[in-house]
Amino acid sequence: MKPIIIKNSKIPKLLSWVIDIRGITLWPFIILIDEGDERIIRHESIHIAQYNELFVVGFIALYLWDAARGLIKYKDGELAYRAIRFEQEAYAFDEMAGYLKTRTRYKWREFSV
Repeated sequence: MKPIIIKNSKIPKLLSWVIDIRGITLWPFIILIDEGDERIIRHESIHIAQYNELFVVGFIALYLWDAARGLIKYKDGELAYRAIRFEQEAYAFDEMAGYLKTRTRYKWREFSV
C-alpha cells in the first residue's frame, strides 16, 4: 500500500514528548512537520512496510514494547527510541534510494533490541 503523506502538520510537534520528531507514521498516513525530504519520507515509508507485515496492531504492540523496554534499560528517551528494532532498520536504510524495492520481508528482525 502506498502511504498517504500529510505535510505541514502540527501533529509531530504535539507528539514530541520524548524526542523532537519531524515526521511520524500512523498507518496509512505519513505525517510531516514540514514539506519533508526524500530521506524522511523513505524512513517513514519503511515503517509503512513494517506496519503491513504486522497488521498494524502487531507493529504498535511491538513498537511500544521495545520503547518501554528501552526506557527501563537506558532511562533515556533518545537511547530508548534508537533501540527500537523498527527505528534501527529505518535509520540503517533511509538514505538508500530503492531500498523498499529490494527489502526482504521482516528485515527488522535482524536488529537487536
